[in-house]
Amino acid sequence: MQGPQRIVVLNPKGGSGKTTIAINLASYFATRGLTPLLMDFDPQGSSMRWTRKRPPNLPEIRAVAAFERDTRLTRSFQLRAPEGTGRVIVDTPAAVPSHGFTDLTRDAHKIIVPVLPSDIDIHAASRCIADLLLVAKVRRGDNRIGVIANRVRRNTLTYQALMRFLETLGIPIVATLRDSQSYVRSAELGIGIHEMKSYTVREDLEQWEPLIGWLEAGPPQVSEGEIAPAIGGAASAS
Repeated sequence: MQGPQRIVVLNPKGGSGKTTIAINLASYFATRGLTPLLMDFDPQGSSMRWTRKRPPNLPEIRAVAAFERDTRLTRSFQLRAPEGTGRVIVDTPAAVPSHGFTDLTRDAHKIIVPVLPSDIDIHAASRCIADLLLVAKVRRGDNRIGVIANRVRRNTLTYQALMRFLETLGIPIVATLRDSQSYVRSAELGIGIHEMKSYTVREDLEQWEPLIGWLEAGPPQVSEGEIAPAIGGAASAS
């Protein structure tokens, strides 16, 4: 895969927190001098609205309304990453059919699947991951898929059920993010939590550290014998 690292945030289930994760990824990379391009494929346009709120004195975040089609341009030209782009973050829409996974993830270096702690969300995530493996043909051993346990409240029954489910997938849990008002407040200002005063979001920033580490890691050295059983387990989870 050529070009800047491409990170796709994907879950066909609406309300899983895809946009919140996407805009905070963009904010993080902007603060690190890696000019990000935020591609908003969701017709609701939430990521685009967030970028328009962004204070002009902060590091640049480029954005494209990928849900719109400009008939004056080819699709590939419309979605190109301009020169100087350090990272591409793709905010996907809800209700993406499984056959649409291939196009969205074809050039993805990393695919993040956020999951909320509820029975409905757990079932949807199981189907999503199975479709990534079996329809989009993403190889588990490439370390491209990571799950975020999102908006969790520890020491609750729903949290415990979510963690048990995630552990059966054989997919890395790359972050566990609490249900925090910091995400709401920062989004209203057009910034991310990495751009807030650190002492106000210390716990949230700590929870992002494993995710950042995973994004920066390359594919693990895994033998075929280690990969095969995990794929079978994912198929049964669907």
